Amino acid sequence: MKHFLIHDVIFEYFPDSVYGVLTADNINNKYNNKDTFIDLLQKAQAESIKHIPLEQLSSNPIVAEWREAYSKFKTKKGARASIEAMLKRVSKGEIIGSINPIVDIYNSVSLKHGVSAGAEDIDKFAGDLRLTIADGNEAFSLIGSDENDPPFPGEIVYKDDEGAVCRCFNWRDAQRTMITENTKKAFIIIEMVNNSRLAVLEEALDELESLVRTHLGGETTKHILNRQNPSVVI
Repeated sequence: MKHFLIHDVIFEYFPDSVYGVLTADNINNKYNNKDTFIDLLQKAQAESIKHIPLEQLSSNPIVAEWREAYSKFKTKKGARASIEAMLKRVSKGEIIGSINPIVDIYNSVSLKHGVSAGAEDIDKFAGDLRLTIADGNEAFSLIGSDENDPPFPGEIVYKDDEGAVCRCFNWRDAQRTMITENTKKAFIIIEMVNNSRLAVLEEALDELESLVRTHLGGETTKHILNRQNPSVVI
């Protein structure tokens, strides 16, 4: 039995942070009708414009909030929250393309609701998954690379017993635990560094679960984690 745990040190940085977790088991992550997911992404991308009304990207509240959060811990130069990276592409008129059903689903939810999200393959975890501070010795190879690029000491990471799974919250995923079309059991997370938009997180998590059930089948379980409830069986 595996667990996801948020270490106390994270709440020292962000005492009011809140996390929506969805686990999905026995899913089919192969495209049945890819156009369905392309349409889902396109509609979410069109709706995401509401999150960036100001011309200067960093002045928009969602982006500014994550920029401030990233300034509080050690990061690699240029590291940005996943939602900022996508909104930046939207602001430039670029298309958020499809990757695979799970990724398309959480990207669409992320864009629509203005939340940072990510996913990993639970079957590829070595032991428990932890959101914590890196010691700098964790093995990490970026998706598409065999080169070891470990996190900095003091960087916020998701990690298991073999190394880092994702760096700087949901900035970059590891090749080892990435979601693929063969994924059967997925861990999907929505992050918020404070609870001021808790209702948005709850709505996004509900939509995420509905989309996974509708398009991928399987069984899902959702949780909301915070300082008072920092761990869950996955």
